[in-house]
Amino acid sequence: MQQGRTEVASSRYKYVAVRDSLRDEIIRGVFGEDDKLPSESALEARFGVSRVTVRLALDELRKLGLIESRQGKGYFVRRLQVVQDLGRLQGFGEIMAPLGIDVRSEVIEQTELPASAELQRSLALEKGASVVRISRVRIVGGAALSYDVSHFPIDIGQRLMQLDLGRVDIFALLERELGIEIGYADIALNVVTADEMLARRLAIGKGDPLVRIVRLTYDRHGKPIDFEHLHARPDSFQFRVRGPRW
Repeated sequence: MQQGRTEVASSRYKYVAVRDSLRDEIIRGVFGEDDKLPSESALEARFGVSRVTVRLALDELRKLGLIESRQGKGYFVRRLQVVQDLGRLQGFGEIMAPLGIDVRSEVIEQTELPASAELQRSLALEKGASVVRISRVRIVGGAALSYDVSHFPIDIGQRLMQLDLGRVDIFALLERELGIEIGYADIALNVVTADEMLARRLAIGKGDPLVRIVRLTYDRHGKPIDFEHLHARPDSFQFRVRGPRW
């Protein structure tokens, strides 16, 4: 790939500019999965910086999980992987923020419907109550990483449908726009196979494995406010949790 020389502002943090430029190209797909990055000498020439600065930038990208070094071969782009700490309750955008990566959602559905028995039980609703269902594909760098279906009590869901669900995490909207302080969530994971709809939404094969996350989120008073089923590509997520001995 032919690259022109890029000027980097004079600064003791030149490596940050190099890192950010390469990171943005990886996210945009200029360098795709398993592509080899230009050599260190080529990057020196392109950015007009020293070998030390280039190596600092590459090391930062490696720590972010965007590239890997292969002995004697150089640096290669890794598949983007979301690291989900199950010990913390975070929205998708919050998880990706440290990488400086923008997340967007394709809103597939926003609808009101009668609550099923499962939803009545999970959201502590009365019989005959209605809920709002919001379905979204979560997209990073043009790649669909998960398909999320969320159910809310009618008063919360109706207000959420008026907000920017395409660019802002629902957790952020609940807290900043609706004034609801999130307390905690019960989370369960298992592995399922993709049906035709999920395969189409996530650009995978029918029958391919998916991680299914079932999450029931409560406000700080212990009232259930959000019941979700998230289907995630296993090659795009890594789950971590710290488990005490007792």
